[in-house]
Amino acid sequence: MPEPKKIVLASGKIRYRAVIGIGKHENGKRRQLTITKDTAKEVKAEISRIENEQNTGSFVPPHLITVNQWIDQWLEKKAEDLEETTVYNYRTTLDRVRGKLGNIKLQELTEEDVEAWMLWSLKFGRVRGDKAGTPLGVTSVDMSLARLKDVLNRAVTKRLVQVNVASEISIPRKARKVERKTKGKLEPWNVKEVHAFVQGIAGDRLYAPLLLSLMGLRPAEVCGLRWADIDLADDTLIVANTRTMMGNKTVIEKDTKSMAGERVLPLPAPVKEALKKFKALQAAEKLALGTGYADVGYMCVNVTGEVHTTKQLRTRAYKLMADIGLRQVRLYDARASCFTYLANNGVPDHLLARWAGHTNVKTTKRWYVKPDVEDLRGAATTWGGLHSAQEGGV
Repeated sequence: MPEPKKIVLASGKIRYRAVIGIGKHENGKRRQLTITKDTAKEVKAEISRIENEQNTGSFVPPHLITVNQWIDQWLEKKAEDLEETTVYNYRTTLDRVRGKLGNIKLQELTEEDVEAWMLWSLKFGRVRGDKAGTPLGVTSVDMSLARLKDVLNRAVTKRLVQVNVASEISIPRKARKVERKTKGKLEPWNVKEVHAFVQGIAGDRLYAPLLLSLMGLRPAEVCGLRWADIDLADDTLIVANTRTMMGNKTVIEKDTKSMAGERVLPLPAPVKEALKKFKALQAAEKLALGTGYADVGYMCVNVTGEVHTTKQLRTRAYKLMADIGLRQVRLYDARASCFTYLANNGVPDHLLARWAGHTNVKTTKRWYVKPDVEDLRGAATTWGGLHSAQEGGV
């Protein structure tokens, strides 16, 4: 252990200092750390602590990286393996953290800092638009907290910090309960509502694309579908291409979300008929417009042949819901209506997962099979048998 040396500061104050080795830089040069304390005893104690941590493999060299700087490095690394839209969502989610925590040095970030940010976000977390200063939803805060934990976990692995100070932070149960009571749960359409929507949009130009949504296709899959993917002779379509959006502004075209997402689906007779009519309509529109028609090959296009974005498809769907007098649900939730109906009507689990584009049916059932009280009527009838059996046994 190096012996601390006494130094006299310009102010006349006496302090003690020692220099120790703490490994090597990436270029192979020796890395040193200067320790300065008020007493020699304090310097020796700090050297002992560092040497002990070095021996146990828990020593973390000091650095000046801020939370913001580390988030940037983490996102840059993630961009090498993840899709552009996923990285965009990560960036947006972590932007909620930056304002309160971003300028803190990574090694100085505490559990109290993270908890204070979380509680502030639940009360005043919106920072943009007309709703600035109002609470962020529990789900939004939870997502940001989850990403921050990922960021800090990586910092532990890279030996930038000793522990993940956010690991034990969670949204208070009270906050979750309050939001459930005030916000309520938006249920997907039941069978009656689906029927009303189908009947109400029968004359709309986008009848076929919207039927595909009710068939369980994601909006990005509907907008990415090309006529080359549809075989009207064989009654099938191939889901292999998607057109999604980042921030409702930038269109991103890519393949399906996963290998399971790339799938071949049979066309129900009403959907096939709607697609045939839509294709004939587009042929007439192309003939009428001539060279002004944008023949891009997509199925979901407007009268001039330009492909619709997911935002445009959703906007049209919501207007139709309002015109028909139906409660508005997310167009994406048409998947839940589809898979709930299929599950209730005996479609086996492995086929249900295949139709949804999932590797595991647990995903399908957890997020998209949502029976309502009418779906439970059959169970009530079945229970009646138990009641009768009890009566018979008395």
